[in-house]
Amino acid sequence: MAEEVIIARESKNLTGTVQVSGAKNSALKLIAAAILGQGPSTIHNVPLISDIDIMSQVVECLGAKVQRQGHTLQVDTTGVQDGEAPYELVSKMRASISVLGPMVGRFGHARVAMPGGCQIGARKIDMHLVGMSQLGVSFQMDHGFLEASCPEGLHGAQIYLEFASVGATENTMMAAVVAKGHTTIENAAREPEIVDLANMLNAMGCKVSGAGNSTIEIEGVPLESLHPCEHRTVGDRIEAGTFLVGGALMGGPLTVTGIDPSFLRMATMKLQAMGCDVQLGADSITVSRTRPLQATDIQTLPHPGFPTDLQAQFMLLAAVAEGTSRITENVFENRFMFAAELMRMGATIYIEDHHALVEGVDHLEGAPVESTDLRGGAALVLAGLAAEGETVIRAIHHIDRGYEDYVGKLEALGANVERRVIG
Repeated sequence: MAEEVIIARESKNLTGTVQVSGAKNSALKLIAAAILGQGPSTIHNVPLISDIDIMSQVVECLGAKVQRQGHTLQVDTTGVQDGEAPYELVSKMRASISVLGPMVGRFGHARVAMPGGCQIGARKIDMHLVGMSQLGVSFQMDHGFLEASCPEGLHGAQIYLEFASVGATENTMMAAVVAKGHTTIENAAREPEIVDLANMLNAMGCKVSGAGNSTIEIEGVPLESLHPCEHRTVGDRIEAGTFLVGGALMGGPLTVTGIDPSFLRMATMKLQAMGCDVQLGADSITVSRTRPLQATDIQTLPHPGFPTDLQAQFMLLAAVAEGTSRITENVFENRFMFAAELMRMGATIYIEDHHALVEGVDHLEGAPVESTDLRGGAALVLAGLAAEGETVIRAIHHIDRGYEDYVGKLEALGANVERRVIG
């Protein structure tokens, strides 16, 4: 059976400049937020990736019209009706659950298929429900669908999230903006994507303040006062971090542009700790390395801690660094699946519970490997560029979910890499 793969061959270096696409994890939620605008909103800097196509289909199932022109989406939600987000789409991408908040906000009701499991962990949605329930939303399960309703209307509340969950913060925000009265979300997620969503909501006429801090304040406004808007998606910090790891792995210098360096403060600190030189510009980061990579310890945490979405890429760096690194995964329980594939290429990794001990080796060897998830797949391609011989990466649909033209961008930096249909 024919299958498209990425073939990565030993390359001399990755050097040059790469423009970062719009943030996947932001654009997905901005599309959902457009439901509250009740008209044609325009979102710029939207990446050309498969996850965006799926989210577009989700809102189209609800009655929206989505048109793309290059990296700009027009999302017309005039015709959105109180329908349901079907399992066929929600099962492909968990971020689809983010239509829950805006649908409840607009209609007082939502019906969304339960997303099920995930390659990198269960990622339960309890906190989404806890936050929204305090706004007056009640939930019940109906044959695999989550039914949300608030017969007495949404009302402001003092909400404390048990964990600084990005999805729970976003869904709660998008419902609270039209709740009567004042809402405070404490222990809110602080990711840059939260700030981006708040900025779009405010452009629609909402009153959100404090995004980017652990406490978010929301003054509810009437739904009828909201309107469509025009908004530009922030740069993708995880794509930027992935390319920076490539530069660190191969030597560079490699520059990523279109990214706020403050988004990657912890990652750039770790690059420096591993022996890299890092230069920060107004909207760019440059990494280079002339010394051997050094081992370091990493533990993933919600922002501004070290991002779980860069854990696999830094495990790759640790695999060829001098010494033993300890990596602790605190966010997703199955994120170490990538390690088994890297070990096929000669890495020495010992895993116990949510800890990984990575003993650096002097080289990796090309091998057939399989993407286990989005970020692990991207890291395997980089591993193939540094390894002796040829590496064939399968299941590359994972990579296409979050990286626009990944192979093309790597080729422009000097990588010996190609996509090919085999079988």
